[in-house]
Amino acid sequence: MLGLENLWREFKETGSKVAKDKLLVEYAHLVKYTTQRLAVNLPASVDRDDLYGAGILGLIKAVDTFEPERGFKFETYAGHKIRGAILDELRALDWVPRSVRQKSRELQKTFTRLENRLGRSPYDDEVCKELGVTIEEYEQILNEVTPTTIVSMDETSSDPFSDSRDLKMSDQIEDPDSVNPLKDLGFGEIKELLKSAIADLPENERIVVALYHYEELTLKEIGVVLNLTESRVSQIHSKAMMKLRARLLQKFEP
Repeated sequence: MLGLENLWREFKETGSKVAKDKLLVEYAHLVKYTTQRLAVNLPASVDRDDLYGAGILGLIKAVDTFEPERGFKFETYAGHKIRGAILDELRALDWVPRSVRQKSRELQKTFTRLENRLGRSPYDDEVCKELGVTIEEYEQILNEVTPTTIVSMDETSSDPFSDSRDLKMSDQIEDPDSVNPLKDLGFGEIKELLKSAIADLPENERIVVALYHYEELTLKEIGVVLNLTESRVSQIHSKAMMKLRARLLQKFEP
């Protein structure tokens, strides 16, 4: 630890390229971990090397902009930068087929419409009735739109360590045994809304959201934990994301 502290001090005080390179090597495992975790739920057509390269750029930015005196843990700070860079790369690749994006938009409109009408998150039978589909057809749609929802909680906003008021939904899933710097950042109304929206999810959806976005398990691993198929976990996750988006849209869209 002392060695890392000295490296950080040397880099921040002198701008030493040698110290910076050593820091990048020390934390390169964060890029590999984040890339693998995001890639496991992506189609084979997405080039993992492209994602890794984007993640490296995110790590470089994290090292350049990290302020040790603010008291944040670098691994957490870098994780946001790396993940954000990879998500930017995914958006640039436009890797989700247009037909899937269209289905996702239509389903999201349905959730938002029902949320506005009912004043709460809709039940499965209500969504099916609104769409005019059977429960089996609805579940198939949820499976198809998974690529558009699997990273949606990370796409919603930017860096919580900056002065920006943007906030990620996943930042609302707190570790009860750790100090959460977000508690002191004062993001106000949107933070409270997201915390409330996550708390209002049905238990199975709340558990899946927590395991995926906080415990960082893959959908397959969550299935093992909950004794569910990966497909079923995917459906539960997609529904949760649609409901959280609908709650935000209900509050903030004109």
